[in-house]
Amino acid sequence: MSDKIYLDHAATTAVRQEVLDAMLPFFTEHFGNPMSVHSFGREVTKAVEASRETIANCLGAEPKEIMFTSSGTEADNWAIRGFAQANSKNGQHIITSSIEHHAVLHTCEQLEKEGFEVTYLPVDSEGFVDPKNLEEAIRPDTILVSIMHANNEIGTIQPIEELGTICRDKKVAFHVDAVQSAGVLPINLKELPVDMLSLSAHKFYGPKGIAALYVKKGTRIKPIIYGGGQERGLRAGTHNHAAIVGMAKALELAISEQEEYAKKITDLRDMLIDGILEKIPHTRLNGPRGDKRLPNNVNVSIQYIEGEGILLHLDMLGIAASSGSACTSGSLDPSHVLLAIGLSHEIAHGSLRLSLGRENTEEEIKRVLEVLPKIVKNLRAMSPLYQG
Repeated sequence: MSDKIYLDHAATTAVRQEVLDAMLPFFTEHFGNPMSVHSFGREVTKAVEASRETIANCLGAEPKEIMFTSSGTEADNWAIRGFAQANSKNGQHIITSSIEHHAVLHTCEQLEKEGFEVTYLPVDSEGFVDPKNLEEAIRPDTILVSIMHANNEIGTIQPIEELGTICRDKKVAFHVDAVQSAGVLPINLKELPVDMLSLSAHKFYGPKGIAALYVKKGTRIKPIIYGGGQERGLRAGTHNHAAIVGMAKALELAISEQEEYAKKITDLRDMLIDGILEKIPHTRLNGPRGDKRLPNNVNVSIQYIEGEGILLHLDMLGIAASSGSACTSGSLDPSHVLLAIGLSHEIAHGSLRLSLGRENTEEEIKRVLEVLPKIVKNLRAMSPLYQG
């Protein structure tokens, strides 16, 4: 066991050695611009297209349906804004959920300022969207539904197939933010009724700065970045070809190890959940139990103390965790996800997210369960809110 314990894999993951090895030649030996017609460019184009095919095969898609972006945030923005702009003549109503990542929520909020109307579906106490609510919310002018596959804070896995079937029956496009689930959960786009899907390499041990958007053949979408003719004229910008190669390798490895990884990590997750709830009074699990929760996600609310205090004390002991989404870690506001599932501001402020990865061990979990109750006890002793 190392001195440091990393339990923030929902924020990002380390690049695997196999991925780095695959990438290195494309920084030095194969450095050409894929848009160039000479041999230097052609050899890189070949690698980019081979990577596109690998990613497509991993997802059950066609290579032409995979578009490279710089991040999951860009992929979400492009899916929603690009589709809305391309299809606004058919309607200007969009549906999403109240617990989406801010890449989706803020894009929808901006579209509202531009004349679109957005319905934000509520979720239940475990973070699930009710398919009946979606069906009732769809109107004649609804053009797009965007619902995440799995929540980045509380790990809730949405019934994507059922939600997508409703959209398909109503002839409404369906976008899925799969940034937290790609590489972790099985995704077969040959079977899922999904029109667009976002994924990001750094969530499954690939490099940062590279992601992809699946756009089903026949789906009309406009560019949001203009310039060159890359990505079939839909997304301008020189290809980050080393990162593209790395993303393909990382996803290929993740898919090949998916079943084994899920079993190991689920056992550690449940050990951590059970230990926290047993050892620390006045705690609650946020999100569901069992197979409807991401296998690597633990999110608990610990009453009478602030989550930030827990994080600082864990960090001093070499344990990395978070209180929610890494993208909003600097905010003093409580998590919009926890408020949406019915928690009070006070309880939401005491949230702790521990997200596991392939390198975590049982010994590390035992270490966390040894120190966390002591941290909570000490913080509560100083808390005016704690009533014993």
